[in-house]
This record gives sequence, structure tokens and C-alpha cells, in this order.
Amino acid sequence: MAPKLPNILVTGTPGTGKTTTSEMIAEATGLQHINVGEVVKSKKCYTQYLEEYDTHELDEDKVYKKIQTDMVKEGGKVVDFHTCEIFPESWFDLVIVLRADTNYLYDRMQKRGYNKRKLDENMECEIMQIVLEKAHESYDPAMIVELISNTVDDMESNVDRVKLWLDHWKSQHTE
Repeated sequence: MAPKLPNILVTGTPGTGKTTTSEMIAEATGLQHINVGEVVKSKKCYTQYLEEYDTHELDEDKVYKKIQTDMVKEGGKVVDFHTCEIFPESWFDLVIVLRADTNYLYDRMQKRGYNKRKLDENMECEIMQIVLEKAHESYDPAMIVELISNTVDDMESNVDRVKLWLDHWKSQHTE
């Protein structure tokens, strides 16, 4: 039996607005937001703490197991995480890759208190389009949408686009 509603992955370099956008999408559509970073922390889905990056090393198997039941069986989820390639294509109907100009991104990461190494690495990832590239390696290009997320207006516009996409999806998947 197919899910009643689609699953959407919102991914991008840290600081591009994944969580804010995902929360806005969930509020506007009634879909359920899953913040994978919070799941990783609350369910201890990591192997060790990496001090030089001020983050935990992800245990992909644990994350997969914790998220799988919610995703595959129910549908209707908006999942946000900076690493997209660990999830199977079959879990999602739409993959949104958020991008931000580096001046916006730098300011956001600085406000979060990222150390220099973490900030530099994330800036390099955005400049080199690493998350976008990983999305294209992991998912059907037809399901990937790249959206700019510099301002609140951008985020609101992105949510409006997702609402239109969802309405179209529902019209194509009614029984």
C-alpha cells in the first residue's frame, strides 16, 4: 500500500535554513516535520564526539533504523538533514536542496558559534555545491529541486512552491 501523503527531504549545507523551512512547510501543509539532527541527539545515533568539528560522528545504521518506520509506512513527512545520501530514494517523493549565498551563510554560522574549522568546511561545501552533488548522485534528478534560501521572503516563496507541488501530487495520487 502506497503512503497516503508524500515524504519530502529538505537538505542543504548547515545554515541554509533547512529546519526553519521544514517547520514552515509542516505548518502550511499539515505534514509532520522530522528534524534528523534532533533524532540523532535524542536517540544517541552517533559513535563518538568530534571535538575539532564540535559535532558527533553519525551512526548511519542507527539513524536509518530510527527513521525507517515513520517514513516508509506512514508518509506525510518533511525530513530535514544536511546529509542526504544516507536515505534511500524510495523514501521520498521530493528532494529540496536549499542553497544560500555565502555572505548570508557565513553570518548564520557565525551567529551559531561555529568554530573556524567547522565554519570553513561548511563554507567550502556550499561553494563547491557538495550537498547538491550528493543529491544528484543519490536521487532521480526529476525529484530534486534546488531553491535559494537567503531571506525570509525566499523561505516563504519556497513554502508556497512546496504547497503547489503537494496539491499537484495529491491530484495525481487520488484513488
